[in-house]
Formats: sequence, structure tokens, C-alpha cells
Amino acid sequence: MAAILGKKLGMAQIFTEEGDRVPVTVIEAGPCAVTQVKTEETDGYRAIQIGFGEVKERKLTKAEAGHLKKAGVSPRRHLIEVRGDAEAQPGDEITVEAFEAGQKIKVSGVSKGKGFAGVVKRHGFSGGPASHGSHFHRAPGSVGASAWPSRVFKGLKLPGHMGARKSTQLGLTVVGTDPEKNLLFVKGAVPGSKNEIVFIQGQ
Repeated sequence: MAAILGKKLGMAQIFTEEGDRVPVTVIEAGPCAVTQVKTEETDGYRAIQIGFGEVKERKLTKAEAGHLKKAGVSPRRHLIEVRGDAEAQPGDEITVEAFEAGQKIKVSGVSKGKGFAGVVKRHGFSGGPASHGSHFHRAPGSVGASAWPSRVFKGLKLPGHMGARKSTQLGLTVVGTDPEKNLLFVKGAVPGSKNEIVFIQGQ
């Protein structure tokens, strides 16, 4: 079970031996410490909890600090639980060496916030004519009915807050790793802005 937490650093490019240019997203992945191992006997399911990003103990609650101290792990800012079977013990370390070039992964993070957006930007509406005296350009158009039901149905595509929500990108490819610098090079778009915390998991 290959899974790790990391921080998105930005975009770069890598050249293959054939001379092809591959755009990649650079992620500072790990090292992550195993902070808890859950079993069917104690918790009813199998999972591991991993922690990323060392932080001063005074920035944690007493409960968080005690939980990490029990596992023998230094204070960590970000914790996440990964379901599945894993031969790991509290205190073990997970690095980018758990991934290899050519491996398919999925990456989860919080997408870039776009603020309040209209239907053209938010939902891809085509809009109306741009010229010839048209008074209908980027508005959503008619969304209700007259006599019945005299209201707007729930779930319609309307203007509103765009982005800034959890997003998962499937089918990304690991191009390479740099274990010395804890870097993971991923082909494709990774959710979130720079310095966003992302969760990488093998498919």
C-alpha cells in the first residue's frame, strides 16, 4: 500500500532519454511517520495513520501531543488515515522510495479557490450573442416556472462559490523520484495551489 502526504511545490519539466519534454508537478513527499496502526480486533477495521510536517509541540493540543508521543513520533502538523492492510508499526517512516517511475497514482487536495463565479466560468455555459444589440450575454437564463411550482428547483447550475473544495485527480503517472530531497515528479495536473498539502496514493 503506497501512500504518502506531501506539499505541492510547483511545475517543472523533465527530458527523457529520447529527448522528449515531459511537464511535471514537483511534490515534496514525506518523510511521513506511522503514528497509529488500526486492526480489526481493536478498531473493527484495518488502517494506518501517517503524519507529515514537523511542528513545535506548543502548536498542538495536549491530546494530539499525547497521541504522537505514545507512538514515539515527533510532533506533526498533518495526519491522515489510510485504509487497507499494511505491514507497519508505529514509528516507521514512509518516503518517496515507496513509489517508482511509471506507477499510476491518484492525488487528492483542495482545489484553487476562484471566489464567486458566474455560470459561464463555473459550469461552462456558452452564454448568449456577443453583439447586435443582444441583452443576454453571460446570465444563466430562465431557471424557474410560472404557475407551477412557482419556485426554483434545488441543484440547478447557478452562480456561486467556485473551487476551494476537496478534489481528487485519478490516473496520474510518476515520472521519477529524488529520495535525497524527498521529491516526487508527477506527470499531469495536481489539485491545489503552491504549498498546498496533497495526499498521494497508488492505484
